[in-house]
This record gives sequence, C-alpha cells and structure tokens, in this order.
Amino acid sequence: MSTSRQEGPVEMMSRSSSAPPHRNDAHRGDGAANPHPGSYEKSQSRKRGLIGFLMAMPPIVVLVLFVGAPVVLAILFSLGYTGGLNQIAAEIGTNVHQGSPLSIGAYLDIFQDSRFIRDLMVTLVVTVAGTAAVILITTAIAVFMRMSRSKAGGLLAGLAVIPLFIPVVIASWANLIFYQSNGFLRSLFAQFGIQAPIWGFTTIGVIIASVWVNLPFSMLMTISGFQAVPDDLIDGARDAGASTFRIVREILLPLARTQILIATTLTAIGILGQFTVPYFIGPNAPTMLGVDIAKYYQSFNRPQQSVAIAVVMFIIGIGIAVTYIVTSVRGDDDAAKE
Repeated sequence: MSTSRQEGPVEMMSRSSSAPPHRNDAHRGDGAANPHPGSYEKSQSRKRGLIGFLMAMPPIVVLVLFVGAPVVLAILFSLGYTGGLNQIAAEIGTNVHQGSPLSIGAYLDIFQDSRFIRDLMVTLVVTVAGTAAVILITTAIAVFMRMSRSKAGGLLAGLAVIPLFIPVVIASWANLIFYQSNGFLRSLFAQFGIQAPIWGFTTIGVIIASVWVNLPFSMLMTISGFQAVPDDLIDGARDAGASTFRIVREILLPLARTQILIATTLTAIGILGQFTVPYFIGPNAPTMLGVDIAKYYQSFNRPQQSVAIAVVMFIIGIGIAVTYIVTSVRGDDDAAKE
C-alpha cells in the first residue's frame, strides 16, 4: 500500500525561493545594469560620423589648397596685397598698386579704361543673347518632343546633343571655317550669285558658336524637366478642351521651371567665362573679358589688372547665381500659397 506525502508550507516556500527568476525580472535586471540603453547607439553614430568626415577630408583639403587659397590670394592681390605668395607676380608685373593695407587702384585702372568698358558690354550682350537663344531652342525642341512623341522630336534632340562630344577647340575652329570670308557658307551662296554674310571674327559669330557649344547640357536638362510631367495632366487638359499653347503655358512650363532655371543659370555662367570661343572666332577688339584677362596678363604684363577683371567676372557670376536662387525661392513660395 503506497502512501503519498503531502508537502508542508515550509517546503513549498523553499522550492519557490529556489525557482529561476521570471523573464520580466531578468529584463528589469538588464535595465538596472545599463541605465542608458541609447548611449551605445549614440557612440556608434558619432564614430560613423567621424569616419565619414575623415573620408570626405581629402577632396575638401584639395579644394581648399588648390582652389580656395589661390582665389583668396588673387582677390587680395587685386586689392593691393603684394606680400607672401603674391610677391613674385608683383615684382615682375607693371603698374602694380601696393596697398597700405589695401588699395583699389587696379579696379580704378580698368574702369577708367574705355576698352574694358566696351569689352564688358560685349561680354554682357553675348551672355544674354547666347543664353536666350540656347533656352529658346532647347525649350522649343523639348516641347515638340513632349507633345508630339514623334521620331522627328527625338532626332532633333539627338542632333542638339552632338556638340557634347566635340571638343570646344574643334567646334570653335569649325565655326570659324564655316562663317569666314572664304568659308563654306560664302562658297555655297556664291554658287547662286548671293553674297552671304561674313560672321567669322565678329561678335555675331561668337554668339552663334556659344549657342552651339552650350546647347547640349541645356537640352538634356530641359528635356528631363518636360519628360517628368505626368501624362495624366496633359491628357486631362486635352479632354477638358485646352489648346496645345495653353497646355504648354499652364502645365509644361510651370512644372519644368526648375530645370529651365538651372539650365539658364549654368548656360549664362558658362558663356560669361568662356575663352576659347571668343579667342578663335571673335575680333581682336571688341572682345570678351575672358580674352581680356589673357591679354592683360601676357601681352600687357599687368597681372594685377587681369586679376581685377577676373574678380569682376566672378561678381557677375555670383549675381547670376543669386538671381536664380531668389527666383527659385519665390516660385516655391508662390506654389505653396496656391
């Protein structure tokens, strides 16, 4: 006959005390051991940020040493600082103004020179005319390509991108050969007894070549802006009876405004600072400021004045960039209000 022994209250208490801790108790113990569980993640995040910063340092150092420092030294040289790394250029050059500590003599020299004022006006005219022509051509091709979706639009866009693969020197020389007095255009028109215009070594030739050189990038930017417009908007406008002109004016152009502004800004800055095109195709006088810089530095041996011209071009370029930024911000504000 088997008998079962019942446990007493003392034995039950001893067994419960020897049982393993509950899961929640273990979690509470971990939390007590590490009162700041996010500190490890923060330290790891700081380490990753430091590693990323160190990886980005080499290109930053290169930019500071080979771009930033020379720009600062050049601006100081134009303002009369002739010490340090500017000493050699100041000793070799002529008509160098030494400041105490700074001087604007170099800027007075160029602005009192009628040739500089004339070349500055030519530079602004070429920049405005060339940029306007580039944007009009690229916008027209992009609109035609977006609205028609035909092979002709793709062919035009492809032809407009061809100058991207042709070096600027070769393109400039080709334009000169094409438009000069004994070039292809004159020879072709002479077969029909017509006197074609001579655009070689003229400001008009510079504008034409500037459009040719700067067309591809603007074409790619503008096409990307128009192609990003959803088809539903265009189809809905057509179903509502909107004309093609109204679709372009009220849908395509506003939605592609950012890409058009970027293309306009970069095209204007590119034409403003170009050297090869006006050097090959433009006349000796008047010419663009890019060629003037080389003339003042090499032919006239006036390095301080050449740097002053470069600073003037730099200020104009900043003005173009600021205009783009202000226009873009205002457009975004207007869109947000609507």
